[in-house]
Amino acid sequence: MGRGGLRQRGCIWLLALLLALPAPLMGQGFAGLGADAEGFAVPERGRALDFPTDHGPHPDYRIEWWYLTATLTGADGQDYGVQWTLFRSALAPGEAEGWASPQVWMGHAGLTSATGHFAAERFARGGIGQAGVTASPFHAHIDDWHMTGHARPGEDVLDRLELHARGSEFHYTLEFTAEGPLVLQGDQGYSVKSPEGQASYYYSQPFYTVSGMLHLPDGPVEVSGQGWLDREWSSQPLSPQQLGWDWVSLIFDDGHRMMGFQVRGREGFTAGTWITPDGTPTPLPDGALRFTPLARTRINGRDVPTSWQIDWPEGGLSITTEPLNPSAWMDLSVSYWEGPLRFTGTHEGRGYLEMTGY
Repeated sequence: MGRGGLRQRGCIWLLALLLALPAPLMGQGFAGLGADAEGFAVPERGRALDFPTDHGPHPDYRIEWWYLTATLTGADGQDYGVQWTLFRSALAPGEAEGWASPQVWMGHAGLTSATGHFAAERFARGGIGQAGVTASPFHAHIDDWHMTGHARPGEDVLDRLELHARGSEFHYTLEFTAEGPLVLQGDQGYSVKSPEGQASYYYSQPFYTVSGMLHLPDGPVEVSGQGWLDREWSSQPLSPQQLGWDWVSLIFDDGHRMMGFQVRGREGFTAGTWITPDGTPTPLPDGALRFTPLARTRINGRDVPTSWQIDWPEGGLSITTEPLNPSAWMDLSVSYWEGPLRFTGTHEGRGYLEMTGY
């Protein structure tokens, strides 16, 4: 092996070490997402997203993810939640063959019930076939975990997905079928994340119906429900002063959807999208949404706000969220809270909550 190969492998282990550090020690925003983007491509307002190409990877950008959640009800009458995420992180822009690839992949999977929460993690190198994404036909994988497209002619390649993941105490196989269009977040897919203007490209598929099987320590459960896919890529999605975010995807009983988040730091920042049943988005600018914590849960030495009041005064929205399981902590290399919720108030429905940086 040449000296360059040794350096490349050394960088991989250094990245793994950095990912394992608590976020406050990194000093570059949550999980280093506020680090300087020098040398990498950065999102530009006005660039039109291109499908199916943009369903695939963007190796000139530093960070990217394919993030799928589902709120489910079992044949046993119980509620469940499932998460599957594939992250791509670049040590340098561009792609290369074999061990020369600068791309690193990480997979997270979670399964939540009212009484249990399970999480698993995988790491992989790019360039050697262990992990990756192809846009058309769509296939995302890391080891034996996969999100595979089965679209019919004329459909978007993400319209029909098969999802599989396995941990030491659980596994699941689910089918996702889109019943509505893709939704571009922010300004036609350009999503601002900070007062300083850091941004990502961001779109969603919030209209999945879901069915399949969960396998838990107590046995298999047949489930059905609704799902939500988020796609983002950037090179510096946060400012260095931003320490984490609180994000929700909400599916209303009347068919509407909403994505909303606040980013915490020296200056707060909020954004969101109100989505009609036919997929028409209304962007919600900074300050339109209000997130108020109502109850906290002590988890792994942290006080985490697991119940929220979310208000959109202009839209007549005021809801209270309650988690299915307050202890849904993803105790992984980069740790965070992730789990399904129900909400009541002016509107009712189900959704997912993700909170980082606590």
